[in-house]
Amino acid sequence: MFIKKVHHAAIICSDYSISKAFYTEILRLTVIAEHYRASRDSYKLDLALPDGGQIELFSFPTPPKRPNNPEACGLRHLAFGVESMTHMVDYLVRQGVNVEPIRVDEYTGKQFTFFKDPDGLPLELYEQ
Repeated sequence: MFIKKVHHAAIICSDYSISKAFYTEILRLTVIAEHYRASRDSYKLDLALPDGGQIELFSFPTPPKRPNNPEACGLRHLAFGVESMTHMVDYLVRQGVNVEPIRVDEYTGKQFTFFKDPDGLPLELYEQ
């Protein structure tokens, strides 16, 4: 097998300070490195996921808006595995994050739900 795991997901945000706070303070991801790239007027923030994966958070001066259609071609959503669905949903709601009702995957029987980051990127919680 050549591919071992997903190494990272890259996210472009519209407001760096708001997205940085969301991913580091609300989702509690750990900062690995932060770089300002003057030639692009852009930040790159590397965030650690507990399983060793990473999220790269980028800022650019005027990124285009994400298409509103969730079924458009391309990456549909980013999913995070969680131990306790109710604990995580309760926590996010206390942080002011709008979380959809918990559903059950008809194929696996596992609970899942969706919420959005500050730019409306769909994020999923999936029961481990």
